Amino acid sequence: MMNPSNSSPASATSSSTHTPLRVAVLTGSTREGRFGPVVTDWFLRFAEQRGDLTLDAIDLAEHPLPDVTGIEPPADPVLDALTPRLAAADAFVVITPEYNHSFPAPLKNAIDLHFTQWQAKPVGFVSYGGLGGGLRAVEQLRLVFAELHAVTVRDTVSFHMAWENFAEDGSLLRPDIPEGAAKGMLDQIGWWGRTLRAGRADAPYSAR
Repeated sequence: MMNPSNSSPASATSSSTHTPLRVAVLTGSTREGRFGPVVTDWFLRFAEQRGDLTLDAIDLAEHPLPDVTGIEPPADPVLDALTPRLAAADAFVVITPEYNHSFPAPLKNAIDLHFTQWQAKPVGFVSYGGLGGGLRAVEQLRLVFAELHAVTVRDTVSFHMAWENFAEDGSLLRPDIPEGAAKGMLDQIGWWGRTLRAGRADAPYSAR
């Protein structure tokens, strides 16, 4: 006779499926006068309308990290505060501009100071910029996160001539297309996030 108190794989999978995903939302630009917080605030307002996500907003400007100078991450109180938040996340959304066909150095530093925290988790992107909308930054980030065993979702949100898309109060002037793109991206993050979370619960992810 089966003991009903024992957890079964099916019950573990069911619990993993219905528990809201914890999504860390990273603002990648730290420059003075940056536009990133406007984009991040809009995205958080939109994503908070969903009932399947728990959001953790991480602004890298508020986490001045040490430079990577050795193989092992240095001891640092800012890093000690950030690392557990990344480890606790089931998925990530990176808000990034495009600087010289790439993404900001502080964002790369934050990524490089971590490894296992990214593994077997989905990553989505919200980019902004001029005519290119930050898309070249996203394509470079896909290569970086693939090396770290993360899964980048196909759909993204991009704001071309970003400053022309928002009103002074931070609301979108023409919300239909960005909101549709954000919904599609979050749907994909939700599927991958639940699937990979169940997989990690079933067996630890192994990376070499």
